[in-house]
Amino acid sequence: MLKISSVLLKAIKEQAEKDYPYETCGIMIGKEEDSMRVVYELLPVGNANKDRKNDRYEINPKDYMKAESYADSKNMQIVGIYHSHPDHPDMASKTDEERAFEYLSYIIVSVQKRKAVSYRSFELLDKKMVEEKVIET
Repeated sequence: MLKISSVLLKAIKEQAEKDYPYETCGIMIGKEEDSMRVVYELLPVGNANKDRKNDRYEINPKDYMKAESYADSKNMQIVGIYHSHPDHPDMASKTDEERAFEYLSYIIVSVQKRKAVSYRSFELLDKKMVEEKVIET
């Protein structure tokens, strides 16, 4: 289960619209509280995929390490990743599933013709992406 503020969700959607027609991405920083991941901050990062930005995202390992260090300095951790699907549904793809880690949440925003229309969050359980409940505050 993921808990995130409407302000942070709005920021994710705005970033996804701004980066359209390419996939956007970023890192969610927060804590595990009461058996749920709680997002307190976002760290937008550039899509490091040079060849297929329109349908793939990659986070540069250096950006990920910086995010880990930043989270540690705030006594928090990386609790998830977000990215967009330009002109595609907010469903986890096979690639998303293959690259996911079991201890993170994955928000996917569907952006249709420059407008963020929907989002869902997923977690990897038994090597399958499963939709998780999102509590928006």
